Amino acid sequence: MSIEVRIPALPESVTDATIAAWHKQPGEPVQAEENLLDLETDKVVLDVPAPASGVLREILAEAGATVHAGDVVAVIEETASAEQPVEEAPGEKSAPMPAMSPAVRRLVEAEGLDPRQIPATGKHGRLLKEDVERWLQAHSPTVDAAGAQQDDAAPPARADAEASDAHPGARADSLRSPSAPPPSESRREQRVPMTRLRARIAERLVAAQQQTAMLTTFNEVDMSAVSELRARYREQFEQAHGVRLGFMSFFVRAACEALRRWPMVNASIDGHDIVYHGYFDIGIAVSTERGLVVPVLRDADRMSLAEIEQAIRDFATRAREGRLELEELTGGTFSITNGGVFGSLFSTPILNPPQSAILGMHRIQERPVAIEGEVVIRPMMYLALTYDHRLIDGREAVSFLVTIKELIEDPARLLLDL
Repeated sequence: MSIEVRIPALPESVTDATIAAWHKQPGEPVQAEENLLDLETDKVVLDVPAPASGVLREILAEAGATVHAGDVVAVIEETASAEQPVEEAPGEKSAPMPAMSPAVRRLVEAEGLDPRQIPATGKHGRLLKEDVERWLQAHSPTVDAAGAQQDDAAPPARADAEASDAHPGARADSLRSPSAPPPSESRREQRVPMTRLRARIAERLVAAQQQTAMLTTFNEVDMSAVSELRARYREQFEQAHGVRLGFMSFFVRAACEALRRWPMVNASIDGHDIVYHGYFDIGIAVSTERGLVVPVLRDADRMSLAEIEQAIRDFATRAREGRLELEELTGGTFSITNGGVFGSLFSTPILNPPQSAILGMHRIQERPVAIEGEVVIRPMMYLALTYDHRLIDGREAVSFLVTIKELIEDPARLLLDL
């Protein structure tokens, strides 16, 4: 009997999707609930499982095609032979294929692993990236001392070659491998279609530039107090809550308090109206291989430092694996982005409409500052607040950023509501 594979119902506000990749080809056997293809929307990647076991007879929509909910994209032919296990050793039983995100599936395929052999710890038996990495670490071959030394020596050699090639006066001929392609072949180009997420990011960034009056104000914050607090209680915090104490949770708490004092920064424009939000949903920018996503901490003002850190870690893990739900990426009244994790010392973040402001954190760097007439070395961070000047005046923006600075430099205020 022929079974049609249809595109499932898409998340609310998503009208269509793009087939990112097929994981089975016509003629190959499939098992019920095994992921057949990856479906890419503007924000998330969805799995489309097989509705029944059998053989994939036909693919009706190739990778790259735009599809809608209910579209038939493939046909599975149910056969008795498809339900019979592949030839197994006596006494063995083939394990079912675990559910995996697209990122985990790519990792498994790149390493040439059988996912059925890896213990899955995710919800409903889902195989996580941590499971694969743990398996690789436990089964990685031992490298002898000589091999390790050779591996350690290889990167500098490659770096020297690249540096020489970058300068016309360098002796590149002596460093280039005999098998390397001639210079004329290095000027290659590759044209690939933009992913839906990247296209959506580009669209929103251009819209933000065109439809808002963006302005950025800056300040700097002494991170000494928070750094000392983290160093003093880091181990106890991790043992008690099972998560590391980072800087982001302090900034989230400080942002909530600053938004409470300056409600215009937490507002948004809707037509000719100003919408004041009586809650604090903070978007946290997370970088992934597919692009930047901003999952939202709902009612962040009611969360403890530990709850914030746990939620952010969960967001980051699932964002890299493409497992964030669309509902987690919508809404938000204010956003925070941390370019410091990549080494950025100074930047001007772009608004995430319809939000009216975004806070940019940067790299912590020790530098000399004047305190009470003396020059001392302190761990300093530049802060940037980009805001929509149509709604927020300079006084409010600067005062908001000063509030963040005061709360971070004296974190006891966050605990005492001062």
